[in-house]
Amino acid sequence: QVQLVESGGGSVQAGGSLRLSCVASAYTGNSFCMAWFRQAPGKQREAVALFYHGSTDYASSVRGRFTISQDNAKNALYLQMNSLKPEDTAMYYCAARYGSCIWANRYNYWGQGTQVTVSS
Repeated sequence: QVQLVESGGGSVQAGGSLRLSCVASAYTGNSFCMAWFRQAPGKQREAVALFYHGSTDYASSVRGRFTISQDNAKNALYLQMNSLKPEDTAMYYCAARYGSCIWANRYNYWGQGTQVTVSS
């Protein structure tokens, strides 16, 4: 069982930056795909960034603005979000999945979420 705890959300103006953190209760280095998802009110949860064995992938809506990274020594996953837009407003979730990454939300473990609000 892996517990995930996110932090770092908040309210910023458009164009601003935030860095989300996710700390895992156990080592997730090479056994798991780690991902960041988000869910806006009235919308489905969507993956925005994936991390597996040092490789990353991004949703087209955030590519070039968001960066996912992992620190195995700290059992931590990060999401650096730059040039934020009002449409980035959502609850952001950290997720872990055994094996390779997928864009669907079939992940084994989820954090409780951290709210990001971007005002225009």
